[in-house]
Amino acid sequence: MTMRKVVAGMQMSIDGLIDGPDGYTDWVDSWSDTFDLLPEIDACVLGSGMYSGYEQYWSAIKRDPHAPLEFTGELPTPEEIDYADFALGTPHYVLSKSRAGVEWENARIVRDVSGIEKLRREPGRTIYVVGGARTVSSLMDHGLIDELRLTIHPVVVGKGKALFDTVAKRHYLQLADAKRLDGGKVCLIYGVGDRG
Repeated sequence: MTMRKVVAGMQMSIDGLIDGPDGYTDWVDSWSDTFDLLPEIDACVLGSGMYSGYEQYWSAIKRDPHAPLEFTGELPTPEEIDYADFALGTPHYVLSKSRAGVEWENARIVRDVSGIEKLRREPGRTIYVVGGARTVSSLMDHGLIDELRLTIHPVVVGKGKALFDTVAKRHYLQLADAKRLDGGKVCLIYGVGDRG
C-alpha cells in the first residue's frame, strides 16, 4: 500500500528556537509558505496549542487582506494572502485529546496519532504538518514524518522554546537539499529516518 508523504515545515532561529522567551517570533518576517510545498498539499495537520492563533491569523488576512495584522502590526505580504486562501480552502486536522471544537468549517479534531496514520493511508497528496513543536516531535517519534523542512533565520534568540525539546528518541536525518533564501535565511530539507 502506498502511503501519503508527510512533511513538517517549521521556521526557527539558528540556535534551534521557534519562539523567544515571551513567546514572540518577531524575527520571522512572513508566515507564508517558504518551502514551495503548496502545490503538493491537500491536507494540513497542526496541534491544538497552535490552532487558535493560526486560525485567527489566516482568517484576519482573508477578511481584510489590506489591513495591518494585529499579531505583527504589518500589512500581510502577497505570499501571506495566497497562503490565507490556501489555509481556508484546505482540510486541516487538529491533533488534540481535549479540544471541544474548532471554528473553521474545513477543520476537524483528531484525538490521537492513529487518526494521522489513518489519514496517511487514504488517497491523496502530501500532508503538511504546520506545527507546533510538540506535534512535530510526537509525529516524528511515531514514525509519521517523512520529510522535515526547516527555514533557519540568521538570528540567535538565546532563550525560548526549542523545536525538538519534546522529542523522545534519536532521529537520523538525511540532507536532501539546502537553499539560500532572501535576508540570509536558509531552507534545509531532510529525509527523516531511524537509522544512520
